[in-house]
Amino acid sequence: MTELKKRPVRSYILRQGRLTKYQENGIKRFSSKYTIPFQKSLINFDQVFSKKNKIILEVGFGMGDTTFKMAQEMHDLNFLAIEVHSPGVGSLLNKISLGQLENLKIIQHDALEVINEMIPDRSLDGIHIFFPDPWPKKKHHKRRLLKSSFLELMESKLALAGYIHIATDWEAYALQIIDLVKESKFYKISKRNLNEKPQSRPLTKYESRGLRLGHQVWDIIITLR
Repeated sequence: MTELKKRPVRSYILRQGRLTKYQENGIKRFSSKYTIPFQKSLINFDQVFSKKNKIILEVGFGMGDTTFKMAQEMHDLNFLAIEVHSPGVGSLLNKISLGQLENLKIIQHDALEVINEMIPDRSLDGIHIFFPDPWPKKKHHKRRLLKSSFLELMESKLALAGYIHIATDWEAYALQIIDLVKESKFYKISKRNLNEKPQSRPLTKYESRGLRLGHQVWDIIITLR
């Protein structure tokens, strides 16, 4: 069994918060159509999506605004979005239904377990990780999602021409990620932008708030060697 499969430390703390009636209604009405239950078997993407497009995995989507916008604008891509928190899931389910999107599905479960158990090798054309929790206190650094073991796992899931796009406004985290990539035998940095948001990534509410506070935003795109 790999380290990740028995990994005891989560990169999140499950605080569900209070669901609004609208979010609760979204989960009740639309989960059966737009969510995929967690299971210990590989996903057949040809059965999940109505069109055979490239697959983009989004790890953590907050309230789903960015995820929805990208899926809405990029009809030639299929998006699989993972989130543990119910308010965000309910919010995005409502958006998907209103937009009648057929290229966006949700799994509400721990991302590492989903990736280990459900994602076929070499099946992902892109992986988006936008503003993961930086866990700024040193004693919490072990909770950071982006570490060498995670990158090693994702290498086996990426298509050979695939990429990982990471965005963060926490400089120390960005520099740690860059160092991890430089030390990796699997990856190279394709693009590294500071305060130059790629056109393909919509501006998030979290990002807007950070920019108003003077935060710098790093976009790091890595590819296989």
